[in-house]
Amino acid sequence: MMTFKGVKPLFFLCRYSRHEKRIFMIKTCNGDVLLMETILVVDDERPIVEILKYNLEKEGYRVITAFDGDQALQMIERENPDLILLDIMLPVKDGFTVCREIRANKDIPIIMLTAKEMEVDKVLGLELGADDYVTKPFSAREVVARVKAILRRGRTREASGESRKERLTVGTITVDRDEVQVYNQGIPVELTLREYNLLVSLMLKPGYVFSRDQLLNQVWGYDYIGDERTVDVTVRRLREKLEIDPAKPDYIHTKRGVGYYFRRRKNI
Repeated sequence: MMTFKGVKPLFFLCRYSRHEKRIFMIKTCNGDVLLMETILVVDDERPIVEILKYNLEKEGYRVITAFDGDQALQMIERENPDLILLDIMLPVKDGFTVCREIRANKDIPIIMLTAKEMEVDKVLGLELGADDYVTKPFSAREVVARVKAILRRGRTREASGESRKERLTVGTITVDRDEVQVYNQGIPVELTLREYNLLVSLMLKPGYVFSRDQLLNQVWGYDYIGDERTVDVTVRRLREKLEIDPAKPDYIHTKRGVGYYFRRRKNI
């Protein structure tokens, strides 16, 4: 999206899915109206915030900022952004806590920013529902590329109407694709958007073994540049929410050395 100096964005209030959303647009000199997606950058290091803000605004995004966990949660409630860049080491409330609270009732894409190299921090962020992570020091170009990839994937799904189709039912699990809701034994199961999309991909082709690369392409997008462990973590979360015994799954199975498949079983 192009930016236009001296053009003041217009905004409208739109209510959907029980949430109020501010829709920002700019009108170009030839009369075209462009939608501005809103990115929330949360980091207590102001130079990093300013660098990210500058580079994202250059790409046409509206950028809002917060410098601690409480500020972030207040900003999310007020602005309902399209994507969040969330540092782990935050004052007041750390990034893990903020991520957990966001995921309690919102499916906003989250990219974790971390200065830590420890594997456990990356895995924990993904297990809490983050969509991706970037390790500091990072290039602003890399962060912008990941933001674009995640938002582009979301727009593609909305435009294609992928979720507006028939119900899928296997055993006790039902996916209502009009409601974008999963039920297990008739009880609603709260999933993140990534978990939901991964489940639908597997259920549409029961018995088919997907490689991790295939699932990354289908669920995260062809231009996703994270690593394959993201798939493993998301599958683990799905099993914990859907399986009676996640260690001995009835539905989502592993094909050792290959990937994952959803097995159709009758009379479970």
